[in-house]
Amino acid sequence: MTTASKFESSVLSISVDGAIATLTLDRPEARNAMGEQFFSDLPLAIAALNDDDDVRVVLVNAAGPHFSVGLDLKAVAGTLGGGGSGNKTSQATKAARFIASLKPWQQAITAIEESPKPFIAIIHGYCIGGGVDLIAACDVRYATTDAIFSVREAKVAIVADLGSLQRLPKLIGAGHVAELALSGKDISASRALSIGLVNDLGDTLDATTALATELAREISSNSPLVVAGTKAVLAAGENMTVAQGLDYVAVWNAGFLASDDLNEAMVAFMEKRPPIFNGR
Repeated sequence: MTTASKFESSVLSISVDGAIATLTLDRPEARNAMGEQFFSDLPLAIAALNDDDDVRVVLVNAAGPHFSVGLDLKAVAGTLGGGGSGNKTSQATKAARFIASLKPWQQAITAIEESPKPFIAIIHGYCIGGGVDLIAACDVRYATTDAIFSVREAKVAIVADLGSLQRLPKLIGAGHVAELALSGKDISASRALSIGLVNDLGDTLDATTALATELAREISSNSPLVVAGTKAVLAAGENMTVAQGLDYVAVWNAGFLASDDLNEAMVAFMEKRPPIFNGR
């Protein structure tokens, strides 16, 4: 049993098959609505995956008929209200409490983006609100043809605050984000594909999982050092000019290029066989 597979939670589960782990949103009775337990357990799950050297790629899926309907509004009503009651609690105090409560939720989603390991989302059914926040933090997204997406917060009087407004413009462009976030409308999987929210579609959940697993296997056959480095350079480049990005990757390779994996790649090429990378 690997380190990550020992992780325990009432709302999330992890399974590991070789170099590929699957992180499952596991609250199907509530359509994987996200409550306090989800936001406290998610960063623990990511940490367990990060610490497991056997895991090279992570698939993110969901149990039940839907990926996630987003925030569990009943469960988190106190947090959304800012906490506190009575005349002695000022609006400023409520606002400060709300921000303090929200930051760990934001960081829970950001933990996916900051992981050195690639995360591939497998989406089916509803992917609403917080579900979109989560998949936007993943590196690659696949969906079933019947999936439904919605940046729904505007319809429940909330400004989306877990990352969709920050990450989606880099994925689908400002115009599409404005349309979805201002309206709170639902869009189909085919629309999601056409605007670049998802990479590809599968006719069934099994077919979609197969697409994601095939990519995960391809990624996991590469050097873990290079995969982590590529993810880091891509992330850093979002806030750099081309020239700055080229300097950054030059320094990165100066520090990490001379690896056992590079030597293995050269030997394997000469011996006309697939390389076997160990991440050193």
